[in-house]
Amino acid sequence: MAMNDSSKPLKTANPATAPAPAGSSAIDAFLGSAKRLAPVADSDPRGRLVFALDATMSRQPTWDLACRLQADMFGATASLAGLAVQLVYFRGFDECRSSRWVADAAALTSLMGRIDCRGGQTQIARVLRHVRTEAGRTPVRALVYVGDAMEEPVDELCAVAGELGLLGVKAFMFHEGADADAGRAFREIARLTGGAYAHFDAGAAGRLAGLLRAAAAYASGGTVALHRLASREGEARRLLTAMPGGGR
Repeated sequence: MAMNDSSKPLKTANPATAPAPAGSSAIDAFLGSAKRLAPVADSDPRGRLVFALDATMSRQPTWDLACRLQADMFGATASLAGLAVQLVYFRGFDECRSSRWVADAAALTSLMGRIDCRGGQTQIARVLRHVRTEAGRTPVRALVYVGDAMEEPVDELCAVAGELGLLGVKAFMFHEGADADAGRAFREIARLTGGAYAHFDAGAAGRLAGLLRAAAAYASGGTVALHRLASREGEARRLLTAMPGGGR
């Protein structure tokens, strides 16, 4: 299968600019749900976090797990400035989509529940470029990426990751499985952005939940909030340790 052109713009959940193919009920459902979610205003003080997931065929169990656990991100920031999340996913042939910015865990759960995983190659470069565009409009503090593979030129990914670092976006790369190429690429993306890499296994729901809470705490309250969470949660401590300079 030919590699997808990662320079293509990311499709959004706005049906006026990204119409779904006729007969694609799953995409129609995604667009309809995204349209109903209350958008977060650009002036909203909540910390912004892009939650990006690989939704290719092998990812269904982890997608379902992330759908159950994403509410932990909002819970971890309840006492802080709050959290605004944008869901981004890719799957199938050349399909890569994003939702609006939302601050409602229940609505985001409903949105994720309408999406199933489909075979295809990774489109990480498109995700990174999309985050770069979003951060150029309104500051984005963190990218959380959950995946198990990397099928793209790593130098291309690193170039965009470096730009994200300059924009102040830290990438938290959560790697499932044992793909060595993916691990190397994810570590480098995290390093170039000043973020962190963490490995987890499919059966370790508690670990992924802790990692999501830690990344959300950083997105909402910066390193101060992450240090505070690290004083009582092991995954937050590990994530903090993995960041350059211990998150200072």
